[in-house]
Amino acid sequence: MKLPLLLTALLASATLCLAADAKPKPGTYLTEAEARAAGPDFDLQGEFAGDKLGAQVIALGNDTFRVIFHNGGLPGAGWDKSPKLEIEAKRDGDKVAFEKEAWKASLTKDALTGEGGRGKFSLKKVQRASPTLGAKAPAGAVVLFDGSNCDAFAGGHFDELGRKLLASGSKTKQNDFQNYTLHVEFILPFKPLGRGQDRANSGVYMQDRYEVQVLDSFGLAGKNNECGGIYSKTEPSVNMCFPPLVWQTYDIDFTAAKFDAEGKKTKNAVITVKHNNVLIHDNVEITGPTGGGKKEDPTGGAIQLQGHGNPVYYRNVWLVKK
Repeated sequence: MKLPLLLTALLASATLCLAADAKPKPGTYLTEAEARAAGPDFDLQGEFAGDKLGAQVIALGNDTFRVIFHNGGLPGAGWDKSPKLEIEAKRDGDKVAFEKEAWKASLTKDALTGEGGRGKFSLKKVQRASPTLGAKAPAGAVVLFDGSNCDAFAGGHFDELGRKLLASGSKTKQNDFQNYTLHVEFILPFKPLGRGQDRANSGVYMQDRYEVQVLDSFGLAGKNNECGGIYSKTEPSVNMCFPPLVWQTYDIDFTAAKFDAEGKKTKNAVITVKHNNVLIHDNVEITGPTGGGKKEDPTGGAIQLQGHGNPVYYRNVWLVKK
């Protein structure tokens, strides 16, 4: 007996909905405890270092991992900038076995061992910390956020876990900043199923015009739309993004664009950026506003900590006017 057409259509629609619901939903974890409770992926990802070899392991969700081998050591710590080797593999229990051409490697939460390239290797898990983490604001600095309140930021608020961190998605009430050095600390969530600009997107805007991108770009190529990039304009000289849920720093020297008496620009804005205390932009000219930035003119602007739908948090934000 044939089912009525309407009932057939409803059953088909229900089947499609069930199929859609069966797909994994991107998990976003704000603490190490949350990330570990979700499974072993968080403890397996991270950085590994040994004798003239470094590796970064990215958790991609669905039990999948990518390892990136760096000849000489980790980025900013020995890597000679020669071509990288990337291998993907699935987790089996609490281990991952990578294999590609002459390379074989076995990953556990504490070590990455195997052979390839120059022979056998044994890399240990490391967790780097920026040397400028927790840097104290010097005398005369403008302290924008020290965890006591969010008063310097329009729309600023603490994170939902009560950790006295500044949530992304606000800008300073003071909007006339010109030339300065800026210190910012930020932390990215663990979001293994996120991809591209959906993986912990935020940004630090100079004068509400020029964005230094904030993104979980751990292990990626280091493009101009990834962490440390002058968004859509200039890529960092090295990708210094640490793994998610590790505090990171930007130390930025900014000089505003110059204009003549008629308001015509005579010199581009210039920026120098250290990411986790490694120089990634050295006196780079910014030819104009980045995406979403306000129009250039002789007036100053605010410091914006961009909100882009991801839970990115900031602390210890201060600047020194030049």
